[in-house]
Amino acid sequence: MSQFDDFPDRDDDEEYVKSKTDVKKEMAALQELGAQIVELSDKFIARIPIEGELADAIHQARGMKHREGRRRQLQFIGKLMRKAENIEDIKTAYDRVISIGQEHTKIQHQAEQWRDRLLEEGNEALQTFVDEFPGCNVQLLRQLIRNTQKEQSQQKPPTSARKLFRYIRELIEA
Repeated sequence: MSQFDDFPDRDDDEEYVKSKTDVKKEMAALQELGAQIVELSDKFIARIPIEGELADAIHQARGMKHREGRRRQLQFIGKLMRKAENIEDIKTAYDRVISIGQEHTKIQHQAEQWRDRLLEEGNEALQTFVDEFPGCNVQLLRQLIRNTQKEQSQQKPPTSARKLFRYIRELIEA
């Protein structure tokens, strides 16, 4: 017989009472979510369904520089998050915003890799790129590559390299 036999097994019908530790973990998680939302740009915050006092608190925290004041403001945001009725919507929107950022970073990296490859490998890489992105303007692409190589050899500012990068990124996004 175990020392835990004195405690009845919990039935699925019984209402589960959260332990103090579970409540504290949830509070800390909501406060952390609030702190992460504060760190987002205005463009991304606009995509998250926060309103009223919570939205005001988040915008105030973004402007705070004083360490202790900001910490207290983040605690206040956590308290407001616990009271919010649409917390699942906020979490879902935050996850969506983060995935958008990750997708953008992935596209940036692909564009950088293609630009470097096109500049180093020449016609082989160009043919591979055209095969992968058939909607590209080959003549424009060749011109941008030539101009970028010329700029690099003359040690000029990378104007054409930026144009090449933008063009490649647009093709990848499309």
